[in-house]
Amino acid sequence: MTKDMTSPPDHAGGTVAMAVLNAIQNPVVMVDESGFVAFANWEAEAFFGASASHLARYRISTFIPFGSPLLALIDQVRERKAPVNEYRVDLSSPRLGQDKLVDLYVAPVLSEPGAVVIVFQERSMADKIDRQLTHRAAARSVTGLASMLAHEIKNPLSGIRGAAQLLEQSVIDDDRALTRLICDETDRIVSLVDRMEVFSDERPVDRMPVNIHSVLDHVKAVAKAGFARNIRITESYDPSLPAVYANRDQLVQVFLNLVKNAAEAVGDRPDGEIVLTTAYRPGIRLSVAGTREKISLPLEFCVHDNGPGVPTDLLPHLFDPFITTKTNGSGLGLALVAKIIGDHGGIIECDSQNSRTTFRVLMPASKDASLEDASTVSSTGPSR
Repeated sequence: MTKDMTSPPDHAGGTVAMAVLNAIQNPVVMVDESGFVAFANWEAEAFFGASASHLARYRISTFIPFGSPLLALIDQVRERKAPVNEYRVDLSSPRLGQDKLVDLYVAPVLSEPGAVVIVFQERSMADKIDRQLTHRAAARSVTGLASMLAHEIKNPLSGIRGAAQLLEQSVIDDDRALTRLICDETDRIVSLVDRMEVFSDERPVDRMPVNIHSVLDHVKAVAKAGFARNIRITESYDPSLPAVYANRDQLVQVFLNLVKNAAEAVGDRPDGEIVLTTAYRPGIRLSVAGTREKISLPLEFCVHDNGPGVPTDLLPHLFDPFITTKTNGSGLGLALVAKIIGDHGGIIECDSQNSRTTFRVLMPASKDASLEDASTVSSTGPSR
């Protein structure tokens, strides 16, 4: 029978160790020499959907799919007495749920012969963060292109437009439509280049504590007065949310873009709806390039819509420049959103399935002010 290691030991050192293990944001379990679950931290309880005392009654093989590579890894670690890493192991099952793709770290417990510790890293969040860093790199690549276009294209376009205007004064009426077309198209190209120049702006972002609910309320008012006047927009806010450390104008730009995309996705469908949500999600931390610093991203802001969704093949590249599903789209809107959120130290991701699309923004909280200092928000809960 397995040892009872699911409750905190009496000595202070063991209590501290338990507290540390429970603070880890990854599932951690210890399996004894007989294969029973000797310890499970809080994240492991959530991962397996069972309490530590319940898990301790069974072998680890009870909770993972039959023939899982994890069992072979445990045997390998016991035999070699050395830790092993395995990446992208599929633990999907009716018990654990779908899309349970994990990285595994399995190590021997030298003080307990035959026992091993298993750390699970769910790939869903890791993959999303990896994609976000790729999006930032793509946005940086547009920076150089934007600077080059500004100098090498806008000047000759100005000459072309001026020549077309001169021709317009001397050609017959039937040809004026052509000169007007030249002017309109050069104006459109200049506008596109101007939008790309935003990517080359490397100035520090002027930030302060901002009430995200006042930003979302402003965005909703603008949307209802224009492009989303016939679409139902609802909110589900966490009224106790702390302020976000951000530039208010840039946040308005981000969420106007996301709400406008949602409105275009919903279109004219009679049951079309956009939902704005905010929540506090501790546990997400992002490393800062070039330093040992890690930024906590506990604030979650979402824009949901019930449109047709994003094509599966497009989803991984959605925030790359020049990627769009719109007939007349430039593909720069979401790339700019990703750049702004990245400049704030946050990440943005998109989930789309079963006619439900969610754009999720994770950002750091302000260290200097509470939500009440930033602005007043209703404490009555979700509004409709």
